[in-house]
Amino acid sequence: MTDVEIEKENAAIAKEYKELLKISYRMLTNEDKKLIRKAFDVAVDAHKDQRRKSGEAYIFHPIAVAKIVASEIGLDATSIAAALLHDVVEDNPNYTIDDIEQLFGETVAKIVDGLTKISSLKKDMNVSMQAENFRKMLLTLNDDVRVIIIKIADRLHNMQTMESMRPDKQVKIASETLYIYAPLAHRIGLYNIKTELEDLGLKYTEPDVYNDILLKIKESKEQQDAYIKEISDILKSSLDKEGLNYDIKGRPKSIFSIRRKMVKQGVSFDEVYDKFAVRIIYKSDLENEKFLAWKIYSIVTDHFRPNPIRLRDWISSPKSTGYEALHITVMGPKGRWVEVQIRSERMNEIAEKGYAAHYKYKEGNEKDDSLDTWISRLQEALENPDGNAVDFVEQFKLNLYSKEIFVFTPTGELKSLPKGATPLDFAFSIHTEVGMKTRGAKVNGKLVPLSHELQSGDQVEIMTSENAKPNTNWLDYATTARARSKIKSSLKAETKVVAEDGKEILRRKLKQLKITLNEKSVNELVNYFNLKTSLDLFYRVGIGTIDSKMLKEFAASRSNALVSFIKNKINRKQSVSKEDLEKDEITAKYDMLVFGKEEEKLNYKLSNCCNPIPGDPVFGFLTINEGIKVHKKNCPNALSLQSNYAYRIMSAKWIDSSQQEFTAIIKLNGIDNLGLVNEITKIISSNMHVNMKSISFDSEGGVFNGKINVVVKNNNLVKKLMDRLKKINGIEKVSRV
Repeated sequence: MTDVEIEKENAAIAKEYKELLKISYRMLTNEDKKLIRKAFDVAVDAHKDQRRKSGEAYIFHPIAVAKIVASEIGLDATSIAAALLHDVVEDNPNYTIDDIEQLFGETVAKIVDGLTKISSLKKDMNVSMQAENFRKMLLTLNDDVRVIIIKIADRLHNMQTMESMRPDKQVKIASETLYIYAPLAHRIGLYNIKTELEDLGLKYTEPDVYNDILLKIKESKEQQDAYIKEISDILKSSLDKEGLNYDIKGRPKSIFSIRRKMVKQGVSFDEVYDKFAVRIIYKSDLENEKFLAWKIYSIVTDHFRPNPIRLRDWISSPKSTGYEALHITVMGPKGRWVEVQIRSERMNEIAEKGYAAHYKYKEGNEKDDSLDTWISRLQEALENPDGNAVDFVEQFKLNLYSKEIFVFTPTGELKSLPKGATPLDFAFSIHTEVGMKTRGAKVNGKLVPLSHELQSGDQVEIMTSENAKPNTNWLDYATTARARSKIKSSLKAETKVVAEDGKEILRRKLKQLKITLNEKSVNELVNYFNLKTSLDLFYRVGIGTIDSKMLKEFAASRSNALVSFIKNKINRKQSVSKEDLEKDEITAKYDMLVFGKEEEKLNYKLSNCCNPIPGDPVFGFLTINEGIKVHKKNCPNALSLQSNYAYRIMSAKWIDSSQQEFTAIIKLNGIDNLGLVNEITKIISSNMHVNMKSISFDSEGGVFNGKINVVVKNNNLVKKLMDRLKKINGIEKVSRV
């Protein structure tokens, strides 16, 4: 570069820096300005030899990120300084986190450290590794939410300046943005940034679609402006008459949301009617905000007929992101539906700045902060670092974008849950212990199953019991990440306890067969029984699914034939594709089909049109001549069968047979004595693999007859239980019905 070019570039950098101070959303004190200046100087020094792909000096990137943080998100000087420094430690070995802490203090260092950890995650990997990275990134929320917010600003600027990148890189970064960063921005309440991230994501993932919609929006802009002016002119006289201080703006819907409507409704661009919204923003003090919002609502509906099912009142019950507004859809001029959004200036600022504005208005107002609540809930969901990372991120995303319902506790407290939530989700949202001990639930005073879908306005009461504990069915009922992670952790812990017992039982039984329990014999057993892990093996021995007879058969076959069997299996596994291996694993785990709510085992045939395999989401279809035929839920014939023969459709699912539970009835009789019932129930409850459904006793002339309904995983457990009951003093006979 020539001296003239260097001078020109330095002037441009200085100009950007001055603009950063000028556009800050918050009032900057002299101390703030000194902190930002110091951060700027360190960033300039650290990046002095770096250039971006476009050829410009790298320092323009941290300044741009700091500008987004300062003006569009509205964070404080600490965050602006951290944004300027966000790449310093990663890009320059001369600077460490300790250096940042000495220069700028603990808070800035903590934020920069969080951002450095995210950036240092591997860049190219398969889906599950990518999901693992997202999980690690989300774990930084435990440190400081500003880490994620600055990361979103960093991603926004990268998306705005992606032209110089290779097309494959553009698609990868844009896909990541739509997959996790846009939902995160939405959840933190950064609606403007979320919209821009979505539009830019579409620009690179589906450029033809993006450019086509963009062109059509530009072509119809004049027409839309005229339509918005027509609505404004009708409303102005009435609003002015009330002496309101307001502003009416037309806001076009984002390209991404128009595209989503086109796909969802199967319509063309011209057939999407609500391509823009009218926003009425009014000035008000906090006391009169609600009153004025409904006053404006009344004026709007005096002039335009509202759609009664399209009223959204987020003023009485704000979204958990802090968003407040009244949304109404009205029939506008020329018979077109138009969305009208009514917000005060404060509400508008919260909608646009999210987190920062929320805190600005919270000062002096001790109302609960929903963002804090969300972050603490999220941290609980992140507490379980085990489990499948892809499942975790998918579940997390569901919770980010999910629509909300509002339900009441028995004392009238309002709780926000995602749409589709069940009483089990509600129980875990109150407290983990309440969730773990849930026995049943009442909704609006009536007893409901734990799978019942809650609706806005429901009053929910959870009934708990010390003996209650999660079972595998709970995973079918729970929808929130928090509830599911807690249930999985509990089931895993229980499985481990059973597996530990199982390992000891296996050691004893193998000893009798002259086989030593070691890594080699365990691997042979895992292969022989077609299992995935040693934990599966020990667990099945623990619950009795693998018994002495089966182990004797294993010992008998443990010869050269077994060795060659294992070799063949290894050779076959090496030659098949990764996809086939995954299918094998699913087939091994989900080995039984059950039908209907009662999960009955029935005879069936697999249909040829879609060839379902174990693990696929399926349903049963009752044919006239061939009994039950099983189809995949996405089978080409599924829609036709479900539309035309709904009465012949049966729900079906694959299950792990070792996890299947059965009901058994045990009859007892003997001599009645004090404390007998207590002793019987004690034995049943102390055996962790048996749940008691019901118990009844009749006593006459000193002799009793009893009946116990128990839920068990297999026949061996029933035998064990009956043996224990026989040992109780006074019991003469124990039999199974």
